[in-house]
Order: sequence, then structure tokens, then C-alpha cells
Amino acid sequence: MALRGAAAIACTPRGRNPFVSSANHYFFMRFHHSPSRSFQRFTSHPNHRSGYRNQIRAIQGATADPLTSKKEYDKDPSPENWKIKMLYDGDCPLCMREVNMLKERNKLYGTIKFVDISSDEYSAEENQGLDYKTVMGRIHAIVSDGTVVTDVEAFRRLYEEVGLGWVYAITKYEPIAKIADFVYSVWAKYRLQITGRPPLEEILEARRKNKGEVCGDNKSCQM
Repeated sequence: MALRGAAAIACTPRGRNPFVSSANHYFFMRFHHSPSRSFQRFTSHPNHRSGYRNQIRAIQGATADPLTSKKEYDKDPSPENWKIKMLYDGDCPLCMREVNMLKERNKLYGTIKFVDISSDEYSAEENQGLDYKTVMGRIHAIVSDGTVVTDVEAFRRLYEEVGLGWVYAITKYEPIAKIADFVYSVWAKYRLQITGRPPLEEILEARRKNKGEVCGDNKSCQM
């Protein structure tokens, strides 16, 4: 439609064209006879966009530290009357899928206390003397009475506390129990390789350096 209008005007014989004359007169009077009004019209309004951008920058600045947010997110409130404690490796991506699922379920039950063994604050003394190296080898859980359970039994106990006991119920009976433990032992043995992480000894060495631990002669560092 715009092209048709332009063509019609171009094809009109020269002479008096009321449309063209009135248009030219309007623009001439608008921009040549009142420049101050035109300038005022376009500059009299405040620039709200600059303030809007400042607000965006302020919001971005408040959330610019993802590490801090992650740390705050990872701090799970410990239930007062927990029945079982789960010791988990927070640096294991596949493990965290299951841990996060249990955390969601635990919001309704409040029966599991989650302890991240990869945290610098992990203490073996507070967890039945289970050091980092030992817990990295297999899943460990601690019942409220101090009993330590491992392997598939640990999963079964944890799932029972959040209403999912039926998932592992069959592993109570032989020979399913032995088969399940064997399958899990294979997974635990190659877990670091499967998830693309360095060998356990390298992880332990890096952890010692980060903690600034100094070992005496003929003594192993306790972690």
C-alpha cells in the first residue's frame, strides 16, 4: 500500500497538488518556524530508561555471586528428631541426583539428617569415627542409636524413612540381598572413574593441601 501511494504521487502532473502542498507547508512550518518548540518537545520528558537500567544493574549486583547462593542453598536445616544420618559425597554429580530427591521427600518427614563429607567442616568425630577416605569407599548411614549401616541396607533404611521403603523392600531377602550388594560394590569401586573424577589418592592429596594439613614422619593424615 505504501508503494502504491508513493507511485500515485510521483505520477501526478506537476501543478497544484493540494496534498503535496499542504504536506510541504506543514513540515516547513513545523520544523523551520518553531525550532525551539520542536527541541523542547523532544527533550522535555525525563529519560526513564536510564533509571530502569540502574535498577536492573542493582538487581544483578545483588545476585552476582552464584557461589554464595549455592552455599546458602546447600545448607540444609538439620531436623531435631532425625532417625538416620546420610553421609554423602557432595562432589559426585550422579550421587547428588538421588540425594536431592531424598531431600525433597525429607521436607515432609524430617527424619533424615544429611551430612556432606566433601565439606571442609566434615568431622569424623561427630560421625562415629568415619573418616573421609572410609566414607568415600561406599555409602554410609548412621542410625540415631549410633548403628552404622552400609551398602544397599543403607539405601533401604533411608528410603524407608521417607515413605519409599517399597523400592528396596525386595533386597531384604536372599539371594536378592547378595546380588544387590554385589552390583552396588562394582558401582562403588568405579564410581570416580564413571563420573570423570581423579583417583581417590589424588582427591585425598588435594584435600590435604586445601586444609593445610601437615603430616609428621611415619604418620598418615587423618581427615
